[in-house]
Amino acid sequence: MNLAGDNELTMTNVRAEKVREVARLATRTGRARSGEFLAEGPQAVREALRLHLENAEHGRAEVVRAVYATEDCLDKHPELEVMSNKAERVHTRLVNQEVLAAMADTVTPQGIVAVCIIPETSLQDVADTKPRLVAVLTRVQDPGNAGTIIRAADAAGADAVVLTSGSVDIYNPKSVRSTVGSIFHLPIITNADFGSTMAAFKGQGSTILAADGYGAADLDALQDASAARRAGSTEPAPEGQPVLEEPTVWIFGNEGQGLDETELAGADHRVAVPLYGIAESLNVGTAATMCLYASARAQRRG
Repeated sequence: MNLAGDNELTMTNVRAEKVREVARLATRTGRARSGEFLAEGPQAVREALRLHLENAEHGRAEVVRAVYATEDCLDKHPELEVMSNKAERVHTRLVNQEVLAAMADTVTPQGIVAVCIIPETSLQDVADTKPRLVAVLTRVQDPGNAGTIIRAADAAGADAVVLTSGSVDIYNPKSVRSTVGSIFHLPIITNADFGSTMAAFKGQGSTILAADGYGAADLDALQDASAARRAGSTEPAPEGQPVLEEPTVWIFGNEGQGLDETELAGADHRVAVPLYGIAESLNVGTAATMCLYASARAQRRG
C-alpha cells in the first residue's frame, strides 16, 4: 500500500496512545476537547475525503485529519487509497484488524475510519444564504432518527439542518453512521437556541411550518393546491394556509412528546401528515421525509 504519509509499517499495538486518542472520539468529552469526530466505514470516509478534496480545490476549510485502514479494506475499495494519497495534510496509516477494532465504535468495524474536523458554521451564516428549505430538529434524541432526517434533507435537496439544544449529539459515532455520509453534504448547525433559530429564518422571509399531528393544515391538501397552481389554476391559496412553493423551514419535534407549546407558537402554521390507516402516529423520521419531499417537489416545479 502506498498511503500518503505512511512509513511502510502497519500499526499493531492496540495500547498505543494514538489508538486511545482515536477511540476517545466516541465520547462527547473527547470530541469537545479535540474538535474532532469519527467517521466509520467506506461510504462515510469516501464522502469525507471527497469533501476534503473539494474544499482544498476551492480554498475552504479542511475536513479530514487522519485515515486509518486495513489492507483488506483498501484492496476492496482502491479508490479510498487514491483519495487518501491526493488529500494533503491528511495523516494516513495502515492498521491491523485489532487496532481498527480498538479505534472504532462498532462491534464489527468495516475496515476504515477517518478522524474528521467538526465544522464551524453559524446559524447566521446559513440564514444569510436565504435558504429555500431547512429542517429544524428540536429535542430529537434518537441517533437513528436524527440521521434519517439528515439523510432525507440531503436527498430532498435541503439547504441546511439545525439541531436545537436538547437534541442528540449528531457527531457521536452512531449518529454519524446513520447519516450514511450525508453529514458531509450540507451545513449542520448543532446546539442552537430555538428562539434565535426562528428569528434568524423569519428575518430572511421563510415560512415556518411545524409538523404536528393535530395541525389545522393537511399536507395532502397543500400538495393538491400546489399541483393545481402548477396546472394553471387561478384559484388563490386558501386563506390562512401555507404555500409549499415558498422558502420553508420545517420543525420536527421529540419522538415521544412532539413539539411543546413554545415550539408550536414559533411556527407560522401547524401541518399534519394525514393517517389513512389505524396507526396512531408516524415515526418522526418518516414524517420528516414526507414533509421535506412535499416542499422540495413544490419548490422545484413551482
